[in-house]
Amino acid sequence: MTAAAKQIDSNAPYWDADLETQSRAEWDAMKLALLKEHVRHAYEGSPYYRKSFDEAGVHPDQIKSLDDIRRFPFIDKKVLRDRQMAVPPFGDLVAVPERDIVYISASSGSTGVPTASPFTQRDFDEWMDFEARLFWASGMRPEDRYAHSLNFSLFVGGPCVLGAQKLGALTIHAGTLPSERLLTILKQFQATAMWTTPSYAWYLGETAIKEGLDLKSDLAIKRIFVAGEPGGSIPETRNRIEKLWGASVYDYYGLSDIFGACAGMCEHKNGLHWAEDHILVEVLDLETGEPVKEGERGEMVLTTLKKSARPMIRFRTGDIVTFTSEPCSCGRTSQRLMGVNGRVDDMLIIKGVNIFPSDVEAIARQDPALTGEYKLVVERINHLDQLTVEVEVAHGHNGPTEEVAARFGKHLKSVTGVSAKVVVHPADTLPRATHKAKRVEDRRQGVWS
Repeated sequence: MTAAAKQIDSNAPYWDADLETQSRAEWDAMKLALLKEHVRHAYEGSPYYRKSFDEAGVHPDQIKSLDDIRRFPFIDKKVLRDRQMAVPPFGDLVAVPERDIVYISASSGSTGVPTASPFTQRDFDEWMDFEARLFWASGMRPEDRYAHSLNFSLFVGGPCVLGAQKLGALTIHAGTLPSERLLTILKQFQATAMWTTPSYAWYLGETAIKEGLDLKSDLAIKRIFVAGEPGGSIPETRNRIEKLWGASVYDYYGLSDIFGACAGMCEHKNGLHWAEDHILVEVLDLETGEPVKEGERGEMVLTTLKKSARPMIRFRTGDIVTFTSEPCSCGRTSQRLMGVNGRVDDMLIIKGVNIFPSDVEAIARQDPALTGEYKLVVERINHLDQLTVEVEVAHGHNGPTEEVAARFGKHLKSVTGVSAKVVVHPADTLPRATHKAKRVEDRRQGVWS
């Protein structure tokens, strides 16, 4: 539905029942109609897209089916950055006059110049309506008190708090406060929900215990929304956080170049419901560039369907994902993002075998003898790549660490096919992440990722 005001019924199972439960044929027909209009808007409004399409010999009139989007050229982060620098401040992918732009977010710039993401008022309102839809699917209701613990400084996740506000929840715009201060706010206002990263949810819970707080009686948190890392989609990580807090954890996915949360878990937690009426998704084989079969890993490529300020036509995200179009047991029929396995630039190739940090995380957080913290170190020894996995023994574990290391190495080999040296440290040895965790030290290049 549109972002127009609506009567809110706390007992309603869906935010927009007609939309969320429509058939696959209806979803595809909706997407095709939106795609035709949106690609034409990009061609007519953006100098970059007109030139790019003309050079590739493609035209919006050629779109007769959803598959026809594959005729069109890719863009990526480098294109966004280069065009923004060439035509400041937003670049020539923008397809509306600047007077129509009412809000911008920006990437962190951790891998280069920050890229701005502009929104018209309609873009922004429809984004907030989708955020409300996701929160509703995750069980948030007007009776909740929601602490938004994400960065508000140009970060695209900041405004998502307005989605909770839209559905009627009491919202606490906490931002990225020091842990002790955030815990005080959670306790003072008895917040029932919050949003942060998986690493920080873990760290905050450990900090609360060290501060003498009982997470289940002193605090009232019942729902934790997490995003920014693959960990929220890993059942072992999610289960450990849920056990620590006595709360339900819901994974969300978003990216700064489109909008905050593009997908999120419903209460059934079987994948992340995708913003299918806003974003067309392709999942492509890393080598051939062809679509993979449903359920197989590939790079996610996204095309916006409504965002008029800066259309994104075939944006290569660099995220390695799996998807399904099967209806969810909750009754929603949108496509579901079944996992973010890592990023193309995080993928390690060890003796010809591909491995992601998320593969190791699932094993580290499944073993009760370990704290769940881990680090991967890659070195080149005698012209061969050697992987070392560093883990921590859990508090109170008194058994031989050699047995823990051997068990972990055997499990890793059976799951990934990769042999690794396993180093078991005492508890609290490895550094804790307060926001996004850095898990890989690649000594072949001497850089962290």
